[in-house]
Amino acid sequence: MTDFIVNDSESDLDSDEELQEAFAKGLIKPGLNEEIEKIEKKYTNNVADLKVKLTEIKLNLPWVEKLDLVTTIAPLAPDVALQMQETAQRRKNLKENSKGNIQYDPTQDPVLNEFKRENLIHRQAQAAVVEGLKKLKELGIATRRPDDYFAEMAKTDEHMQKVRKNLMAKQAAQSRVEKVRPLREQKKIAKRVQIDTKLKQAAEKKQMLEPLKRVRKGKASDLDFLDDKKGKNSKGKGVQDKISKKRDLKNQKFGFGGKKKGSKLNTRESTHNMDGFNNASKKSVNFKNKTFNTKKKNQRPGKSKRKNKR
Repeated sequence: MTDFIVNDSESDLDSDEELQEAFAKGLIKPGLNEEIEKIEKKYTNNVADLKVKLTEIKLNLPWVEKLDLVTTIAPLAPDVALQMQETAQRRKNLKENSKGNIQYDPTQDPVLNEFKRENLIHRQAQAAVVEGLKKLKELGIATRRPDDYFAEMAKTDEHMQKVRKNLMAKQAAQSRVEKVRPLREQKKIAKRVQIDTKLKQAAEKKQMLEPLKRVRKGKASDLDFLDDKKGKNSKGKGVQDKISKKRDLKNQKFGFGGKKKGSKLNTRESTHNMDGFNNASKKSVNFKNKTFNTKKKNQRPGKSKRKNKR
């Protein structure tokens, strides 16, 4: 049984080899692919028949029934132009800051192009409405919209509210980013200045410690660098403590003025001093003549009496 199977496989191999040899000699041609003749398509532009067909399907109706208009685009409003400019600038800042040094091309921005496309459609419709109203007025047709007319939108109110909330959130996030950006720049600058100051202080410290180490090791005995440092510090303080001549002259003329705060507070001496207290008891009052006689003690004698005493 096995010999029979082996013989079959050998016969198959022989047949394959024979086919390959016949194909190499050109006796066998490929028959799987059939060549198809190319037929050139002819396009006919029968203008006469097209015009006949057009007259058959054309409806000669008045313009009021068709309301077809061919108009130009209405002029762009200034506020819309400003909004488009701000949108382009905002998109440019967003793209360049998020993706690195990439040149922003507004013509390739899908968001900006979509906004421009919608604006063009709106302006086209606006121009058509203006022209249509003008023609209807010439024909004497009333154009007032009825009070019970409601235009149905393609999107529901809920969907438009979601879109509005999303746009407001994006706008708030963008404004927040623009406010935070200068603060971040200021922090970076302050950090850079702080690092530079620390490096400068470290360099000065190193410059001072190097000669000090040499003195400690006995390689040098000159300590003038310490005097130089003291001189620098004292020079800086002297500039701050210096008083102008004008201030000095005023201090000499008027004085410092002394302590002002708490000058009217009671002290131990002022509390025990009873002079001038209840002076009314020492006075004799004559209510009829309305005169006040006061008793004077240790009154100084007159000039004649003093001369006689001498």
